[in-house]
Amino acid sequence: VQDEGGHGLYLYSAAETLGTGRDEMLEALHSGKAKYSSIFNYPTLSWADVGVIGWLVDGAAIMNQVPLCRCSYGPYSRAMIRVCKEESFHQRQGYEALLVMMKGTEEQKAMVQDAVNRWWWKCLAMFGPPDADSPHSAQGMRWGIKRVSNDELRQKFIDATVVQAKVLGVTLPDPDLKWNEERGHYDYGQIDWQEFWNTVEGNGPCNKERLSTRVKAHEDGQWVRDAAQAYASKQKERASKEAA
Repeated sequence: VQDEGGHGLYLYSAAETLGTGRDEMLEALHSGKAKYSSIFNYPTLSWADVGVIGWLVDGAAIMNQVPLCRCSYGPYSRAMIRVCKEESFHQRQGYEALLVMMKGTEEQKAMVQDAVNRWWWKCLAMFGPPDADSPHSAQGMRWGIKRVSNDELRQKFIDATVVQAKVLGVTLPDPDLKWNEERGHYDYGQIDWQEFWNTVEGNGPCNKERLSTRVKAHEDGQWVRDAAQAYASKQKERASKEAA
């Protein structure tokens, strides 16, 4: 939790260099105007979900974020370097947890497979819509912010994950998943983009819960921000008196 909170701070700090204040960005988040990754709007139903999120969700995030470490905007690329280092630990931790569970009881193995079934397609959607339907990809590529297309990143993730799944002993829930010798990549089935866009637009299973929890936490923490501001003001006033 501490790492993920830190990632948010890195990225908000990078965004502030473009001239937008932190309060303004938080207001956009709390009002629903600002978007965040669709993957955060799904529930975790079992302990195996924790491992699968580490393996697949963080694995997809790493695949997406590593190219950003060399993007054209310095504050963003520097933030991504640190984020990727920490995410790589999360990914390994999740995978190792699943390896242990897959050596356990039949119930534990079934729990892991169930979690993989529920998260696989959602993780593929994390890379964004197909390149032809992505509203911001072309501009991001022109500016050098985005360095690899959605479809390329998704394909790299699938190719890498199939091998990991075999080692783990789970089945990826896609009957169309098979090696294409001519392409040198795995073919895969159709992603449910209607579900993806429905979640992005705020109608996923946990959108309202996630946002209301975030707003409540912000409101409940107002006294901490007020106290910090009061302390800073007193320190500034004391320093001014001593200087005089």
